[in-house]
Amino acid sequence: MKTKTCIKQKFAFLLFTTSLVIFSTVHAQQQQTSDESALATKFGIKGGLNLTNLSSDNFNDNHLKAGFNVGIFSKIPVTPGFSIQPELLYSLKGSKTDYNNFVEGTGEYRFNLGYVELPLLAVVNLTKNFSIHLGGYGAYLTNANVKDVNNNGTIQNITDLNANDFNRWDFGLAGGLGFDIENFTIGARYNYGLTDIGKSNNLTGAALGSAKNNGLAIYVGFGF
Repeated sequence: MKTKTCIKQKFAFLLFTTSLVIFSTVHAQQQQTSDESALATKFGIKGGLNLTNLSSDNFNDNHLKAGFNVGIFSKIPVTPGFSIQPELLYSLKGSKTDYNNFVEGTGEYRFNLGYVELPLLAVVNLTKNFSIHLGGYGAYLTNANVKDVNNNGTIQNITDLNANDFNRWDFGLAGGLGFDIENFTIGARYNYGLTDIGKSNNLTGAALGSAKNNGLAIYVGFGF
């Protein structure tokens, strides 16, 4: 029930963001630096903090896990006030879950999932410096591990899992906000995964069920 409520809240957020896009398109202004007189494609670097989780009924004590994102982006103007922003990132996601039982004892498992990620976002300016972003992403899992932090026990060799035990491809939706001062940008984005990360025919499917990636990315960047 808790997971269903969270999903409803996430879709409500996406619906709200979509409504803002439609409402603001007519009034939007293109971001430009003070020395620019026309629309111009920008390239840049960016990086920041991930706070991620796995949406699954299989975990009773599931917590946010800190990770990071780093990569490059391009902002391609289509019309004044509307741009397309592709990115290429390395993003560390995952989750933390507690265990406390007679067999394994007490401890915490940390799922560490590293992805090469390609977001593609529509950017609409509400003002010259403030924008909303909406789109999706595709990602490829490059590395994965599960750590037993307190080393008190394991669940059916779950700590032996690696990238080959998970679904390599992940796809999802993304929406967020950005603020620009000249070529400097800062923003926050929520990513909502649509793909099960565990394979249905092995231990990850049994342990994780229909768990999907989701979480918040906070970033800063610099455009050229």
